[in-house]
Amino acid sequence: MLFVPFVLFVLFVDLSTRSLAVPTRYRWQVAPPAPDSYRAHFPDLHPVVVQILYQRERNPDDARAFLERRAGPDNPYGLYGMNRAVARIRQAVRQKEPIVVYGDFDADGVTATALLVTTLQALGADVRPYIPHRVEEGYGLNRRAIEDLAEAGTRLLVTVDCGIRFPREIALARRRGMDVIVTDHHIVGADPLEAVAVVNPHQEGCPYPYKGLAGVGLAYKLAQALLRANRHVPLPGSVPLNEEDLLDLVALGTVADLAPLTGENRHLVSRGLERLNRAPRVGVEALIRQSGLRPGQVDTWHIGFALGPRLNAAGRVAHAERAYRLLTTNSPQEAEQLARELDELNQERQRLTKETQERARAVVLAQEADRPLLFLADPEFPAGVVGLVASRLVDEFYRPAVIVEQGEEVSKGSARSIPEFHITRALDECADLLIRHGGHAVAAGFAVPTRHLEELKQRLLDIAARELAGRELVPTLQIDAEVPLREVGALWKDLQALRPFGEGNPEPLFLSRGARVERHWPVGDGVHLKLVLTDGRIRWDGIAFRQGEWAGQLPERVDVVYHLRESAWNGEARLELDIRDLRPAETR
Repeated sequence: MLFVPFVLFVLFVDLSTRSLAVPTRYRWQVAPPAPDSYRAHFPDLHPVVVQILYQRERNPDDARAFLERRAGPDNPYGLYGMNRAVARIRQAVRQKEPIVVYGDFDADGVTATALLVTTLQALGADVRPYIPHRVEEGYGLNRRAIEDLAEAGTRLLVTVDCGIRFPREIALARRRGMDVIVTDHHIVGADPLEAVAVVNPHQEGCPYPYKGLAGVGLAYKLAQALLRANRHVPLPGSVPLNEEDLLDLVALGTVADLAPLTGENRHLVSRGLERLNRAPRVGVEALIRQSGLRPGQVDTWHIGFALGPRLNAAGRVAHAERAYRLLTTNSPQEAEQLARELDELNQERQRLTKETQERARAVVLAQEADRPLLFLADPEFPAGVVGLVASRLVDEFYRPAVIVEQGEEVSKGSARSIPEFHITRALDECADLLIRHGGHAVAAGFAVPTRHLEELKQRLLDIAARELAGRELVPTLQIDAEVPLREVGALWKDLQALRPFGEGNPEPLFLSRGARVERHWPVGDGVHLKLVLTDGRIRWDGIAFRQGEWAGQLPERVDVVYHLRESAWNGEARLELDIRDLRPAETR
């Protein structure tokens, strides 16, 4: 069978190749083979594809639903609080009460804001968006915004992608005469909220079966519920709007926020990609062109590495209002202008990230590398990129990382973590020191009085030392299948049944042993490595990002772990290897 290791070439490897200077980057863990009883359910699929499918869904019925991208239960009213939310919004529309949709400044929050404002406008609501400024206001609800919105006459405040950990601000809104509806996918806090309705699948008592929706996914469920109610009892002045017309926004926000592409998200993103490629809205079409992508051929990789970063850049280095305008404009001229601006902001974001990362990395190497958690605070760290820098430190050092923009009175931080350490729970243990905080298992944000920074650092270090004691902290590559290099190309067509790839459904990772290195050379100022590998029959081009240290040190034969990639060369599609890790070939 194809997944059995191919070992003929590695029998003659010189054992002296094992003593090279390049350190081990990852632990390799090859997935167990799918049992014959599982394979019997999928006789028409390639055996390696069945092996990969087994890693995604162990139950054959769930695996069939995965392949068919089924929606599962598609009843938005199954979310706890949805009935109350819909009733209050319809009341506000009928009575012409001013409504504000209060979002977050990242791609998930901006797409959620655009989606819900579009829906409410179609229902005839008096509605406007509000997205806070990252530097001046910070994440989530804030007192100044609440006061300003109350002064402007707002009667109903609907949050998207935020709000679940802001009880004081919601209480203030209630005192100022506003009703509040919270839709949020972040971990629920301990304090109750004085909200008319809370829509969050993680809250206690919510029976909704799928818990992985992003902020834009929950905004979509609310839009679904409103549109379905309106079909039964139309609101005066409402105009038709199809649920399908909103799915491109769901795909953009869900993928950019790294929400899992499993279950309902997989179904929504699949349909959203179809919509985005068939009939993109004016602003998205302009952004696709500005990003150098081919219209009609956008997938999750393009969202994650081209469109999402540009949408996020507005909120990181300027104001997310530009990204919102791009998603909602009907003017091709305005869309082109905004797409250019977002591209320029993304270049600025890249520059700031690189400078800040180099600064932070130098501190880690000098002071922090041996600690169980990296904690760096500096007045020069820009608030818009601290999360990105934390992520890159986690990638390099495999430790939880906390990066803080240190202010005179209040400091704002972003934290990224590893699977072994739940960062939001760690922050929960420090809640008495914090102004606010929230997030997920491996990503969180917080605001803290600057006078508490040192105590916060020490507490988080103590928690990390406790939780990570005795663990060998080496990142693991979860390899789906071991395949002879000569047989990989035949898999490409069959692998398309597993798309869309992303968080929770990663691109398949293959291991091929004993490949002969025909050529290799450094690229990108020596940071990356290009290779030509062969098994004696077929040559493969490969790129090993951030592995330029292998230049001049590669042995004749290597074991490689890689993704398959399709790229265009002179207008012709071709496959290449995206090499995640490599080692001198082992003797077998």
